[in-house]
Amino acid sequence: MSEINGKVVVITGASSGIGEATAKLLASRGAHVVIGARRLERLEALASHIEAKGGSVLYQQLDVTNLDQMKAIISLAQSRFGQVDVIVNNAGVMPLSPLEALKIDEWNRMIDVNIRGVLHGIAAGLPVMKEQQSGHMINVASIGAYAVTPTAAVYCATKYAVRAITEGLRLELGANIRVTLVSPGVTESELADTISDDEAREFMKTYRRNALPASAIARAIAYAIEQPADVDVNELVVRPTAQLA
Repeated sequence: MSEINGKVVVITGASSGIGEATAKLLASRGAHVVIGARRLERLEALASHIEAKGGSVLYQQLDVTNLDQMKAIISLAQSRFGQVDVIVNNAGVMPLSPLEALKIDEWNRMIDVNIRGVLHGIAAGLPVMKEQQSGHMINVASIGAYAVTPTAAVYCATKYAVRAITEGLRLELGANIRVTLVSPGVTESELADTISDDEAREFMKTYRRNALPASAIARAIAYAIEQPADVDVNELVVRPTAQLA
């Protein structure tokens, strides 16, 4: 029997990309998935797909920058299934631009979603996991958490922060609660659709020519979850074979 079967997994940013692929994969392996994102119609479509395949799913509209909404989806999972085994803090945005473009609203949006959203996931889920004395916090970062590229300074800064927060959480928690950082390389997603800067948008067209399917990252997340309780996969970096940096 898979270690995933029967686990209750909350996934943020589940309306597309890695979040959507992860929800489909984990549900197919017997998990109860609780999915959240801002686009309610996309969540409804995903839930219908999972249910049609025989999977177990709940959905709720979620803006991760709102702590009350994050607490509400955790409460939904706990009240319906009695526990929260895994939280996948996946929601993120990537409106790249040179710093000199001074797109301050976009900087703040990245800080709010990419950093504060992860912290809200931890704040909402950690008390539940501490009380049940078990759980698994999975934070999705990026290869941008390891190296900075032009036009991506603020985005990379947010992902460096996620990496630091994840490691700090692992060191503080010790036994019972597992902590994993998953850092995708170039992956098919809608992240690049938020880029308003012409230079950055053209760069990303070239950069993303050899992109992994979102299902590849979903499998990495599943790998971390399916390990026995005494095995904590701390960090996974997943790149396309052709991506050298």
